[in-house]
Amino acid sequence: MGDVKRKVEEERQLVVFRLYGEEFGVEITKVREIVKPREITRLPNVVDFVEGVTNLRGEVIPIIDLKKRFGVAATEMTEDSRIIIVDISDNRVGLIVDDVTEVLRISDSDIDPPPRTIAGLKAEYIQGIGKVGERLLILLDVDKILTTAEKIELQAEALQEELVAATSEN
Repeated sequence: MGDVKRKVEEERQLVVFRLYGEEFGVEITKVREIVKPREITRLPNVVDFVEGVTNLRGEVIPIIDLKKRFGVAATEMTEDSRIIIVDISDNRVGLIVDDVTEVLRISDSDIDPPPRTIAGLKAEYIQGIGKVGERLLILLDVDKILTTAEKIELQAEALQEELVAATSEN
């Protein structure tokens, strides 16, 4: 008998969410948890897409409105809105989305490289376009959602908020 070569396909597991009517996916390895909207403390002098910070079990987490980040008009949060807590480089950040719909597996062979722009997004934020049946998922590269300067600014703001909270407790 001849050797039977088996092609082992790589798969990714994605958290799928909706944002301004489009479906997006982010690799589950980047997601720490998904929470319902909570109280957000506004911060002065931050970029407009940073809604503020929230306290999640003692950890101060910056919250980003993805619609604003992508240049889309923000809308009010609904009962379906969620905050996806992700790790972006060394930063833990919350992303406000319209709805988290599912977790699914997708084969790398079902992912195409991104076009230069799609759904109003620059290709720099996009890892690829996933095909799931008739659906198309925009796969976000969460590490590129923030520039290096924005990451540093968020770390500084979160540290400042922790200091304020610590001194007010004393």
